[in-house]
Amino acid sequence: MNKKQYEELKEKIHFHNYRYHVLDTPLISDAEYDKLMNELKRLEADHQDWISPDSPSQRAGAAPLEKFEKVRHPAPILSLANAFGAEDARAWRERVIKIDERVEKAKFVVEPKIDGLSIVLHYENGLFVQGATRGDGEVGEDITANLRTIKTIPLKIPVNSEQSSVISIPKKLVIRGEAYLPIKEFDELNRKLEEAGEKTYLNPRNTAAGSLRQLDPTLTASRPLTILVYQIIHSEGGKLPSSQWETLEYLKALGFPVSDVAKRFNNLDSAVAYTETWNTGRDQLPYEADGMVIKIDDLNLANELGFVGKDPRSAIAFKFPAREVTTTLQEIRVNVGRTGVLTPYAVLEPVEIGGVIVERATLHNFDFIEEKDIRAGDRVLVKRAGEVIPYVIGPVVDARTGKEKKFKPPTTCPTCDQAVEHFEGEVAWYCVNAACPAQLVRNVEHFVSRGAMDIGGLGIKIVEQLIESGLVKDVADLFTLKKEALLKLDGFADKKAENLLNGLEQAKAQSLKRLLGALGIHGVGEVMAGDLSKVFSDLDALSKASADELQKIDGVGPNIAESIVDWFGRAANQKILKKLKAAKVWPHAEIKEKKGGAFNDLTFVITGTLPAFSRDDAKAFIEDHGGKVTDSVSKKTSYLLLGVEPGSKFEKAKSLGVKIISEDELKKLAKK
Repeated sequence: MNKKQYEELKEKIHFHNYRYHVLDTPLISDAEYDKLMNELKRLEADHQDWISPDSPSQRAGAAPLEKFEKVRHPAPILSLANAFGAEDARAWRERVIKIDERVEKAKFVVEPKIDGLSIVLHYENGLFVQGATRGDGEVGEDITANLRTIKTIPLKIPVNSEQSSVISIPKKLVIRGEAYLPIKEFDELNRKLEEAGEKTYLNPRNTAAGSLRQLDPTLTASRPLTILVYQIIHSEGGKLPSSQWETLEYLKALGFPVSDVAKRFNNLDSAVAYTETWNTGRDQLPYEADGMVIKIDDLNLANELGFVGKDPRSAIAFKFPAREVTTTLQEIRVNVGRTGVLTPYAVLEPVEIGGVIVERATLHNFDFIEEKDIRAGDRVLVKRAGEVIPYVIGPVVDARTGKEKKFKPPTTCPTCDQAVEHFEGEVAWYCVNAACPAQLVRNVEHFVSRGAMDIGGLGIKIVEQLIESGLVKDVADLFTLKKEALLKLDGFADKKAENLLNGLEQAKAQSLKRLLGALGIHGVGEVMAGDLSKVFSDLDALSKASADELQKIDGVGPNIAESIVDWFGRAANQKILKKLKAAKVWPHAEIKEKKGGAFNDLTFVITGTLPAFSRDDAKAFIEDHGGKVTDSVSKKTSYLLLGVEPGSKFEKAKSLGVKIISEDELKKLAKK
């Protein structure tokens, strides 16, 4: 392939990036796209002198910076004056009419006011050459390497090469936009962090700003940031639109993402009416927005109106009703969730937020309270968005009087008074008492579920009924239920009672693996329960194991070992075990001696759908040949068994250099 064909390949990839990331209407599959990118990387490996900053391969990969350089903007990056309702907006219009009567007949454009980070993008001869933060409006910080990682920012314009002949592109073009983290992506990011026991982020705006101000661009690349653009700050050469509406259309034609809720109106009243619909509709937006911006459409008129301070006279921010207020935090209390997690919450001096009186707000977790140094008696900033539970953002430190009291996390569960548990590296604190009243419904529901003891006829409603009646105070009480007592409950007749008791009787034959998984020991899921049942013959044997002994088992780390030892060490849990044993719910596992085989000392992970084997069949095949199957890929993984439509394990295996094999290759390995 020659240099011209290489340039055409780059153009093709830019176009498909635009279709996928900006328009959300891809024309090719992921596999086809990967093929194009692999071809590009192959060519660049052979011709490193061809690589230029606009190559799709240069999205991320720059070395970490020691600091950000300063960038002086070619024109002031202005802020906006605020309007808090229709009357304020009309008063703004009247003020500018006095300066220029043409405003009376002006058209207006309404755009969302995104709560993100304002960015400035520089293009020369169509190539993205520099990106900066707004800074103080005159000077910003050079974050070019970080902005390159955002796939909605074109590295070369126009994205569609067919536009080159029909659209005028200035020699130099400086564009303003807003970088942000979509709400859905933010929630997913926090969910993953929470599952991993790591600290979560407070809001999308701060997360986006922090991500773009990382000195290492690879960290920025790991965040699903995107942008919307809305203004041309400076240009040299070329013919540009003379209205704001045409500017948005022009930027869109170049390949930039622009707002799809922006609209143009013939008069201010129509613009205000549209703006007001978003007071309640803002939760439909995929990003955080604190208002809508109303702009005079005629850019020549807008420029002639000038500005006051750093606010242009030609536009105003129509702010939504406040969702953030300050009030006094009267007390910090702790709630025990159905999974045993202790969650702190704030008791507030009642305050109205968005038309709702708020008296309680979440404080996320104990680390958050310590990080923010939130104290009882503090004046705090509280936010409520839509139907989301109100939460405390942080204290107003300057309002402190000295009477505020620091908070100490509880050492015992506020519901059952048992000692709480915390594992190193995790944010959450737990109550691990299996009979804790605050989590009893959830514990019993899990115990009887299909993936655990699989007791039919015990849905959530019946579980709640049994607990409310006092018949069940822990999971072991299920096996002491009598027909006479059940018949006294609403909705129970002979047949229903007999079915439930039969289901309980059948559950006594369940395996040790099932019972172990059903007990709800923190860190012991289905796979771990299976691993433990291969080492320990019954719960008595497991209860006597030390943390050091447990850590000799593959997959058992310090936290899980500590969790198991601690669970069996609790008097309340020992009481449950005695009751289970008395009820003959005490399965024994046959510990098989480890046989020699082709897969001795090898660890496998399975992903995707296999052609012939079911997942259980594949696991049994591997174990019969002396191997071990685990759920997660690590450096210790010997092989990844790959099926059709694999998940994220496939990518992780590739990144760690784990050997990837097919089902046929697995069978061949077994014969060696």
